[in-house]
Amino acid sequence: MSLPVLIAVLGFGVLILVLVLVTSLRGSKSRQKKNKDSQSIIRTATRALAQNPKDANALSELGDVYFSDQNWEKAATVYSTLADLVATNPGLDEHVILMRQGLASMQLKQYQSAYRNLVLASRDHKDVFEINYNLGQLELKRKNYERAVALLRSARGSRPDHVPTTRFLGQALFRVKRFSDAVGLLQKVIQAKPDDKECMFYLGQTNYELGQLDQAGKIFRQLRADPTYGARSALISGSLHLKNRLYDEAEADFQIGLKHESIPPEVLLELKYRLAATYSQLQDMDKSLAIMAEISRVNPAYKDVAAQIARGRELAGNKNLQTYLMAPPSEFVGLCRRIVTSYFRNSTVKITDINVNRSESADLLAEIRTPKWEDITLFRFMRTTGQTGELVLRDLQSRMKDLHASRGFCLSAGVFSDGAQAFVEARFVDLVAKDTFLKILGRA
Repeated sequence: MSLPVLIAVLGFGVLILVLVLVTSLRGSKSRQKKNKDSQSIIRTATRALAQNPKDANALSELGDVYFSDQNWEKAATVYSTLADLVATNPGLDEHVILMRQGLASMQLKQYQSAYRNLVLASRDHKDVFEINYNLGQLELKRKNYERAVALLRSARGSRPDHVPTTRFLGQALFRVKRFSDAVGLLQKVIQAKPDDKECMFYLGQTNYELGQLDQAGKIFRQLRADPTYGARSALISGSLHLKNRLYDEAEADFQIGLKHESIPPEVLLELKYRLAATYSQLQDMDKSLAIMAEISRVNPAYKDVAAQIARGRELAGNKNLQTYLMAPPSEFVGLCRRIVTSYFRNSTVKITDINVNRSESADLLAEIRTPKWEDITLFRFMRTTGQTGELVLRDLQSRMKDLHASRGFCLSAGVFSDGAQAFVEARFVDLVAKDTFLKILGRA
């Protein structure tokens, strides 16, 4: 760099430094002057109030100073006194007094006082941003969600770029189940404030309600470690994984959720309940039973815990029943094949078609030959310990006609409804319920 250029650069740098120093000094002097003026006003007003505690002018000047300096406690006290003087002092601005008392109370978390004064201040002043914004927050706290939406929408109309207003409006819209309106607002808040965990939790719930489960899952996984929202986020994330049969991921989610401290009791029980359900699906019945027993000790009437414990004990002692109800489809179908091939003694069986319905049931079509007869038979295996109704049997009858099967069997680890039993009377369909089916499983 040539000497003239270097000198020019240095000169420019010095000029910038001087300007910064001058600006800083001016700002400092301005603040000093303001502080000096404020102290002078306070001294003058205090002397006047010593002579007359109801001096409206002195109180107004004190209120201006305290409100400007954000000395909320003193401001609230002064404006409370001024509010009592409005009736006898026509020169006082009641609207400003009520609004400032309300705003000061809001900062002090004195929400009842804030609400009362801001409601009064809003009369004939429906478009004041500060009133609508703060009243909107208060209505949200009071669970008057429709009222909160109206106030916050009005506030956002005045200041559309005010992030806190957008935040509270998004939350209020979620509360009134206007999820499509809420989602865009909540996304804007996250873009402006990526660390706003409360807003992220609301956005995750909104995505969930809109059926945007991938987006919801990503958000809840991010929040699993958060001290405030972690337990609930882990519960929702794990539930999504459990629904999608991603059992290892579900287990990890629920375990993370249970590591948190101060978990709300209802969330704690549900985390344990769903972790037990996950272990059941993983065929780890010992762990599942242990957790169900924990839940039962705390709340014996929680959901169907008693029935799940009984079911778990039954499954723990019957490997084939575990496979039938919870194993992957390939193992389930393999067990069904073994049952079909050994169902009739001294028979030759050729399975010609297998159809699995979303891991809930399986149809196996078989050509069966015995020394006395031969037939095409359709076996339907219901993967449940609950009740099977008439509609399932009607569908089975229809499938038999389509496949030209002359006989049908419906097998279940549960029971059949009265309607189902009545339907198969005088039809070539046999029902095999739990007690008989368990014996068949024992031979498979």
